[in-house]
Amino acid sequence: MNPLINRQEIIQYIPQRTPIIMVDEVLTYEEAEITTNFEIREENLFILNGRMTESGLIENIAQTAAAKAGYTCHLKQVPVPLGFIGAVSKVQVHGLPPLGSCIETQVTIKNDVMGVTIVSGRSELDGELLIECEMKIIIQQD
Repeated sequence: MNPLINRQEIIQYIPQRTPIIMVDEVLTYEEAEITTNFEIREENLFILNGRMTESGLIENIAQTAAAKAGYTCHLKQVPVPLGFIGAVSKVQVHGLPPLGSCIETQVTIKNDVMGVTIVSGRSELDGELLIECEMKIIIQQD
């Protein structure tokens, strides 16, 4: 599958910069959902004992949500607002991906009211669930 957004283009859609970029490509995009992938590399800041940490998986989900917001704004031709994680809940970690693996992450918008977006996120490795959680993302208003 050809990505909608490739690794060279991703920084146009997310506020993060090297060395903290945790999304390589946008694979699918719909009004309420986005799917990305990310290769676990040695230079990643969230590596411990050859595996990505739980906090790295959560950051990957947050950046997938940011990529969705960025791509939505791009399609609407409006500036991308800053967003901040307000809360993370219902976290269930099932596994930690090893170096060299490529995870696929899906974020679904559950609710979006008055600058507060609630999303559910999940990451998988080869079809096996690694993590699932919900996030409350606060969008900075002008």
